Amino acid sequence: MITNHSEVKRLTYHTMKDFDFTNKRVLLRGDFNVPLDENGNITDDSRIRQTKPTIDYLLKNNCRIIVMTSLGRPKGKIIDKLKLDKVAVRMAEIYGRDVTKLNDCVGDEVKETVNSMKPGEIILLENLEFRAEEKEKNDKIKNAFAKQIASFGDYYINDGYAKSHRKNASMVVIPKFIPGGVGLLVEKELDAVNKVVKNLRKPYVAIIGGAKADKIESIKKLLTKVDYLIIGGVLANTFLKANGVDIKTSKYDQESVAVAKQIYKTNQNKILLPVDVVVGSSFAENAESKIVNIGEVPNGYLIMDIGPKTAKLYKDKLSEAATVVWCGPIGVFEWPKFANGTKQIAAYLAKSRAFSLIGGGESAEAVRLFGYAAKMGFISTGGGASLQMLEDGELIAVKVLEENYKMFKL
Repeated sequence: MITNHSEVKRLTYHTMKDFDFTNKRVLLRGDFNVPLDENGNITDDSRIRQTKPTIDYLLKNNCRIIVMTSLGRPKGKIIDKLKLDKVAVRMAEIYGRDVTKLNDCVGDEVKETVNSMKPGEIILLENLEFRAEEKEKNDKIKNAFAKQIASFGDYYINDGYAKSHRKNASMVVIPKFIPGGVGLLVEKELDAVNKVVKNLRKPYVAIIGGAKADKIESIKKLLTKVDYLIIGGVLANTFLKANGVDIKTSKYDQESVAVAKQIYKTNQNKILLPVDVVVGSSFAENAESKIVNIGEVPNGYLIMDIGPKTAKLYKDKLSEAATVVWCGPIGVFEWPKFANGTKQIAAYLAKSRAFSLIGGGESAEAVRLFGYAAKMGFISTGGGASLQMLEDGELIAVKVLEENYKMFKL
């Protein structure tokens, strides 16, 4: 146990080296929000594997490990497909240790099981988001829920980087009740993003894509920092719609059209949008596909990927970059007909001299799928969290741990 904090004075939060975990109960907040196929089988277990160093460290220190995570978006309801039974099986395979999966994250069963744990045992609480309290806005309700979970542990460790920009009870409230710190994965992620923030090499280009339309707010701050912003996916459709382009039945974020219009109006010299696209006759893997210019999407078709002219436009701009941050694929990369745009960007970055930070989730899945992972600068486990760090230089769940550092002296 470190008693002289001058040894880690550069840190304002506890790291795992600060704790004596021997015979203690450790609440480990991971992020095992793994992708599932239509039958509920795990298709990519990277997020489980990336927490292995933290698990190994805890096991070597002879403690009891209580793992928490969420999966999917059950919105407070119990959904069979989103139960963590298969996650527990995969954890046991990867960690080489039996994992006992419980049927809830609070209650008498959890309390009894925790109290009877022996050093070296791992239990997995059921999906946190089966409980509405995990994302409850009412502080009194959220605090009561977090306090119950906190009572199961002696220490709290956050190794769920991808959720560290969220105000979930398990991320920001549990650390108010027991000593806590960051896990090895979160520490590594913070170091990597901080290197980008503090030692930024310009020109700085960001690529924002993916299926989530809610990134539009994030790019406001990002545009004050980047030299150029390349846009793809649903976000690009939203900007095209805002500019009066007829995108037919393509998915976009209706609520963000006005914001997108204003953003583009004041930043159009920095923003690159598609000039041609690959469209599909339906949202299906084997849909009929065509390459068309923007504004020429046929009736009944929807945008599924960028076209060859756009790919060249984007690569030309990337050729100028010294730093590239990529959050979200450019098209429906899982289906070969609509994967070319994402694959071309990944291939280009793999041979580029620019430092590339890949922002987790589907971006990370894509570069692994196409075989370029080893050639990227750093692959993060959380796109949203990395964006937040790049925008504001901090994450709310880490900020809470800074407060925890002051509250609990080890």
